[in-house]
Amino acid sequence: MKVALGVEYDGTRFSGWQVQPSQITVQGCLERALSLVANHPVKTVAAGRTDSGVHALQQVVHFETTVQRGERNWILGLNTNLPSDINVTWARPVDDDFSARFSALNRSYRYVIMNRVSRSALHAHKMWWIFSPLDVELMQAAADLLVGHHDFSAFRAKECQAHSPFKTVEKIKVTRQGDCIAIDVKAQSFLHHMVRNLVGVLVPIGEGRKPVEWAKEVLEGRVRCHGGITSPPDGLYFIKVEYPEQYKLPTVSAFPVVW
Repeated sequence: MKVALGVEYDGTRFSGWQVQPSQITVQGCLERALSLVANHPVKTVAAGRTDSGVHALQQVVHFETTVQRGERNWILGLNTNLPSDINVTWARPVDDDFSARFSALNRSYRYVIMNRVSRSALHAHKMWWIFSPLDVELMQAAADLLVGHHDFSAFRAKECQAHSPFKTVEKIKVTRQGDCIAIDVKAQSFLHHMVRNLVGVLVPIGEGRKPVEWAKEVLEGRVRCHGGITSPPDGLYFIKVEYPEQYKLPTVSAFPVVW
């Protein structure tokens, strides 16, 4: 049978999602726990890979198994065998045609910035601290120029293995609540470091160091070195994956207390 899982994790101490030799990864920890609960070796397929230091509120994975377990048993058994910074939030049997990666309609990320003079003792490694004031309206105006189907070569990492730099961004929304700024980005798929590089362009515009039109210049220039910095991984969260309704997968609320 094939089973899908919802997984949340604090990516601070992990070398990203994907299994790597001699590295602690989220996938490695999850597959070890799954193999113990299923009592046979298990491999997983994820909706998307996250880099070192990046967090997830709703990563979705699937795996195949020869054993029968109830949904509650998968959840409790896995969480008992996982470190405290990885947690399974739901489990659901799925049809054989389901793929956590290829069945996804779109994916959403949220980048969170702490924007105040003093740093945060509680949100270290969870937000990007920027002490200079940011103008959210300017950032939104620049973000609007990046929505749509474009060649995002200027926003992809050198190591990106995607066959094409063309992606369709459905939404970029910049909101502020108190000292916190959230940048939500939704697309079917992303290039390596794409969201972090988008944020790296929006921040200097919000600071007033670059004009709003600079975002379009970077996009049309298609040269990575002409863009902004790659923002730190600390503030990036993989928050949602949407699938066809036929699979009836649960969802979890992203940041229910803050937003």
